[in-house]
Amino acid sequence: MSSVTFSGVTKRFGTDVYAVRDLDLDVADGELLVVVGPSGCGKTTTLRMLAGLEDITAGEVKIGDQVVNDLSAKERDIAMVFQSYALYPHLTVGENLGYPLRLAKMPKQELRERVRTVAGQLQLDELLDRKPRQLSGGQRQRVAMGRAMVREPKVFLMDEPLSNLDAKLRVTMRSEVAELQHDLGTTMFYVTHDQVEAMTMGHRVALMRDGVLQQVAPPEELYRSPANTFVAGFIGSPPMNLVNARVATSDSGDRQLITGTAAFTIAGDTARPESALATIDERPVVAGFRPEHVRLDPAGTAGGAAATVRLVEMLGSEHLVHLNIDGMDLHGAPHDENAATSTRVLAKLHDDDTTVRLGDHVAVSIEARHVHLFDAATGERITDSTD
Repeated sequence: MSSVTFSGVTKRFGTDVYAVRDLDLDVADGELLVVVGPSGCGKTTTLRMLAGLEDITAGEVKIGDQVVNDLSAKERDIAMVFQSYALYPHLTVGENLGYPLRLAKMPKQELRERVRTVAGQLQLDELLDRKPRQLSGGQRQRVAMGRAMVREPKVFLMDEPLSNLDAKLRVTMRSEVAELQHDLGTTMFYVTHDQVEAMTMGHRVALMRDGVLQQVAPPEELYRSPANTFVAGFIGSPPMNLVNARVATSDSGDRQLITGTAAFTIAGDTARPESALATIDERPVVAGFRPEHVRLDPAGTAGGAAATVRLVEMLGSEHLVHLNIDGMDLHGAPHDENAATSTRVLAKLHDDDTTVRLGDHVAVSIEARHVHLFDAATGERITDSTD
């Protein structure tokens, strides 16, 4: 096992196309770090630089205490699992598992013992004599993982390993991969575009955008304290509601979020010293609030923004309510000065709390402790909101 360190790592293609910019990232020994982000954010390029499959333009990559910039992939003692299973169709499961060890000229007895051990860990004992065509997608993925495991590498690299599986099987395999990594204790660098995979599997999650690391933190911290508006809008399903706003005080003394021509009363304690709501006044901000923190009251309730229910999605024990709030200035929405602004906010309600129906008129409010504030110019976080 080994730690991994990226120090000022940059990858440039040609003279002006940057895939990764000045990346500083540490992966602890035995940690499962998940790198997530939209397509083209640089996450796979980062993995390929760690693997030795991509040259580094600038900076330094270490595995343990060793700088590996100039080492070939086979010299780095890593094992990789990709989206494609890449199994040899003419070999059995056992032969596929043992293939890397045969290349390394491991003694046959030791090879057989290593294969049996890994097959047991992955519940492949009864499948060792089968060919890949006789296996399900999940079983093939286990074999691909096992082929990496038998080498007992310093670091596992996984690039979208579950993408070829159906939704139900992905849920099962997520937990299996996380449990396996915990049992082995091997450092794992896991790349995915799926934020659900990232949040459920990673000890920490690193979120990238346009080649730049936006935030790295444990999943709960990433969700509760996003570093900027991109993180806030990317993490969470459904995502955080983000509106262009200013904080003001009403004639009655209540603190309000003014967004466009709509106004939300911010319920709760806004005078806490640590709350930016206590100090920001009339300053342009981006305000964020999670769908589960939106409160719906009867239409006309004092302090609530008037809204109309446009859609109710039934999600088992929860309902996702789409709300139109006339005059609201949604962050990131195209602006047309000649058009009436009518934008949607999402609310997530538990089944027992759901009485709204399509077309209902309601009042929307948010508690102060659930409001996240970001600088309107930079998008950086300016509040320490807690849930």
